[in-house]
Amino acid sequence: MRLLVVEDEARLAAALQRGLQAEGFAVDVSGDGQDGLEMARHGGYDAMILDVMLPRLSGYRIVRQLRAEQNWVPVLMLSAKDGEYDQADGLDCGADDYLTKPFSYVVLLARLRALLRRGVHERPTVLSHGDIELDPAERRVTVAGAEVQLTAREFALLEYLLRRPGQVVSKIELLDHVWDAADETAPNAVEVYVGYVRRKIGRERLETVRGAGYRLAAMP
Repeated sequence: MRLLVVEDEARLAAALQRGLQAEGFAVDVSGDGQDGLEMARHGGYDAMILDVMLPRLSGYRIVRQLRAEQNWVPVLMLSAKDGEYDQADGLDCGADDYLTKPFSYVVLLARLRALLRRGVHERPTVLSHGDIELDPAERRVTVAGAEVQLTAREFALLEYLLRRPGQVVSKIELLDHVWDAADETAPNAVEVYVGYVRRKIGRERLETVRGAGYRLAAMP
């Protein structure tokens, strides 16, 4: 397994390289954000350990750029920034895991192994279908480039459908995943909210499959 470590603290980077090599990994190291991005683009790595605060380009910007380029290399972020919003920012940028400094090397290895077990698969930070784009982190939806204002429930309904492109989703499934399980909600509530979403994104973009449910329409 080939790993890339992007960490500007030289002693930590060297320690990680020695430790990971002792575990049987092939490890490349960069101490610069821009260089690290170029290595990640072209190195064919199985996973990446990425610091947040780096010269020239932050870890946040690196992982955002990789995901924008549809590079899905698993990323474990390391950072001395241990606030809950800092961790949320890292994960929302497209990182797969976030570990705060100082950290346990045993835990780092375990999390790295977990990432490698999952393998590489698409996990875009922005969901899209045709000319619809939805950013879960920023709670933002655009249709044909124009921003659309959705309520929290409408947003959740559209997000669920976007995560299942081409699939028919039943009313019961939408109730289970979009509405609170504690609420006693009638199935016709789904019809009502589907109507709200249709009016905002365009009726032709969300179709009814009679007797089965709803799906996003195929877009040219």
